[in-house]
Amino acid sequence: MFRKVLIANRGEIACRVIRTCRRLGIATVAVYSDADANAQHVIQADEAVHIGGSRPAESYLRGDVILDAAKRTGAEAIHPGYGFLSENADFAEAVEATGLVFIGPGAASMRKMGSKAGAKNLMQDHGVPVVPGYTGENQDAALLQREADRIGYPLMIKAAHGGGGKGMRIVRASSEFAANLESCQREAKNAFGRDRVLLERYVETPRHIEIQIFGDAHGEVIHLNERECSAQRRYQKVIEESPSPFLTPALRAQMGAAAVAAGKAIDYRNAGTVEFIVGPRGDFYFMEINTRLQVEHPVTELVTGLDLVEWQLRVAAGDPLPLLQDQVTTRGHAIEVRLYAEDPEQGFLPGSGRITRLALPQPDARGRIDGGVIEGDTVSIFYDPMIAKMIVHDIDRPAALRRLAEALAQCDVLGPKSNIDFLEQLIRHPAVAKATIDTGYLDRHLDEVLATPTELPEPAMIAAACAELLAEETSAMD
Repeated sequence: MFRKVLIANRGEIACRVIRTCRRLGIATVAVYSDADANAQHVIQADEAVHIGGSRPAESYLRGDVILDAAKRTGAEAIHPGYGFLSENADFAEAVEATGLVFIGPGAASMRKMGSKAGAKNLMQDHGVPVVPGYTGENQDAALLQREADRIGYPLMIKAAHGGGGKGMRIVRASSEFAANLESCQREAKNAFGRDRVLLERYVETPRHIEIQIFGDAHGEVIHLNERECSAQRRYQKVIEESPSPFLTPALRAQMGAAAVAAGKAIDYRNAGTVEFIVGPRGDFYFMEINTRLQVEHPVTELVTGLDLVEWQLRVAAGDPLPLLQDQVTTRGHAIEVRLYAEDPEQGFLPGSGRITRLALPQPDARGRIDGGVIEGDTVSIFYDPMIAKMIVHDIDRPAALRRLAEALAQCDVLGPKSNIDFLEQLIRHPAVAKATIDTGYLDRHLDEVLATPTELPEPAMIAAACAELLAEETSAMD
């Protein structure tokens, strides 16, 4: 096992990795930007190295500076967390070239997933179900129109390189295709530098279900069952849970086998997530492989009782997978939500500023808080405004939802606005409670979920105004 690991990340994921390393007796090195000089991951690590300015391009995206920090501190391996350089094949390759270990998949595996079109073709060749569509390199507009008409409508135009919901358009009629194609290509060019697109049949009211996989250096790949992430807003996950309330045992087995086949197709090592789109009738199709640990990995940890970061470290050190497929067991139901400094009533505008009060439930056997800030810290304008992840576990889904409601009721954030009220409303919504939500539901029905201020009866408003005036008069007399 490693003696010292550098964590090439910040915030809650850096703190999360530090916890496991500390338990295993592994020394940790944090890296930090100007904005993070007093951040929790810097305080919690055994050592910390300043790597540059506040903007990610000046610090957390500087692979050369991070490598230099690893060499100067004697780190043997680098854990990239998620985001930043975690899926950068050039960085992974550079880490290995210096004789250090990259705690993640190899660069070759990442590159095979770098192009959506190439990944789709590869998966199809290995028997993994893919959405019918067109992934060719010929981008002639007339040919794309013909292919769209062949695939049928509705269909989706997607940037072949990229993600995060950018460069995506849904087209519902042949007459709408040309204008949407031009718009999509323009956005893809601006966001990713390349305007190549692929076409896919659009699955109406789909679910988003992903399978956690793990591979080792000995050729073994297994899965740790699924997480459902169908509650999304603008392609960003809002609620993650395991097990999926939609899957039958037979469908779970089919999707697990497909995910393992996907991992083997790219000689996968370490933690990864195979994401599927699932139709209302249980038809499922490969979307992509996220070649890193996922933000929502704690729900898998709570239902399996496993520490996925520990698995990452052991696999990266050359150990075989700790369990075989038939040894993986699950119990109960886990749900995760993310507390953000954002204003849902203003289009979820990201917030920033000093947190003057942060009250969160005390972690216990049934509830977990993964955070990167504490009361008194500042949410920076330079990074993701996540305050914490709240994860609960109970015997079944209804019990887990009740426990989550109780946990959210104990939360209080003063300083930047937060999404706590929104989450409280959302988990009580019938589409969530009945597990009928699809990936587009929130975008279609957001007004149903957003908390609306309750208007007081007129007598109560008059009484409140009088009380305020009396208080002001008393204060003036003091």
